[in-house]
Amino acid sequence: MSAGEVLVLGSGTSNGVPMLGVRYPKEFLANPKNHRCRTCVVIRGPNGNLLVDCPPELRLLLTGAEIYDVEAVLITHSHADHVMGMDDLRSFSMISGRPVRVYANEGTQEDIRRIFPYAFKEMPGGIAVPRFDLQPAPSVLSVGGLEVRILEVRHGGMPVLGFRVGACAYLTDLNEIPAAARSELDGLETLVLDAVRVKPHPTHYHLEAALEVAAEIGARRTYLTHLSHDFDHDVTNRSLPAGVELAYDGLVIGL
Repeated sequence: MSAGEVLVLGSGTSNGVPMLGVRYPKEFLANPKNHRCRTCVVIRGPNGNLLVDCPPELRLLLTGAEIYDVEAVLITHSHADHVMGMDDLRSFSMISGRPVRVYANEGTQEDIRRIFPYAFKEMPGGIAVPRFDLQPAPSVLSVGGLEVRILEVRHGGMPVLGFRVGACAYLTDLNEIPAAARSELDGLETLVLDAVRVKPHPTHYHLEAALEVAAEIGARRTYLTHLSHDFDHDVTNRSLPAGVELAYDGLVIGL
């Protein structure tokens, strides 16, 4: 790794894939790229890591990727599949003796304080809890030796944070790109974009809408993420336009 990379730890929708209660064909389950943890990425810079979102599988994702420290965390929004793994961050606080720096918008910060009230309370000696240093997300975040530009998009009216680092942009959980964010998306080599399912969704891009947005932005390569079990990885990829393919857990995007 030189300039850095984006590691896709999870590429699945809020249920994950395989989803509880569903019986899948053996052929579908035989492809490891059809096994999707909830959406999460790490930006690995030359001097440190920025974790983006904390799904319920966070401990397993980070240990599996051999990621032993994070310089900071960016929370895109406060839906359960993006924050319910934040308790796992307690390990970093225990090892470093410092709170974990967490960047989020105001509404998300309020939700984090409500969901994890114990992280902000005094505790008796010997009780380990996560400690968060909540900070507003700046327009440009310097972390890990990289400059990460923070973008705001809309998820059914809810503000959600995305990012651009170098020529790579990442936009999950959205169905609208406001003009301010769109102005930051020219000249991309790589776009990672929400495409939750095949049929339309009220707060996410579905496949057809995501393909339209991808064509309009014109990145050299687009990876679709936040994927449900609608998508059989290999079968779907054969039907996608040139330059577009499904993301998968473990995908590495060079910067």
